[in-house]
Amino acid sequence: MKLVVTIERDEDGLYVAECPAIPGCVSQGKTREQALKNIQEAIALCLEVRRQEGLPLTSSSAWPT
Repeated sequence: MKLVVTIERDEDGLYVAECPAIPGCVSQGKTREQALKNIQEAIALCLEVRRQEGLPLTSSSAWPT
C-alpha cells in the first residue's frame, strides 16, 4: 500500500510528518530523514491498531474525488 506523507518544518525547527489518509497519524524528527523514518513506524502502528479495532485502514475523505 502506498500512502502520501507530508513533511513540514514547524516554528521550533522540527520536521513534522503526517499521513493524511490515516487520521491522527503524525510524527516528527530533528531532520527530514528522521521524520520520514518515524512516520513510517507510526503508519505501521496506526494500521495495526486500526486492524485490531476493525476500523477501515485509511480514511476515504483523505482521497481526492
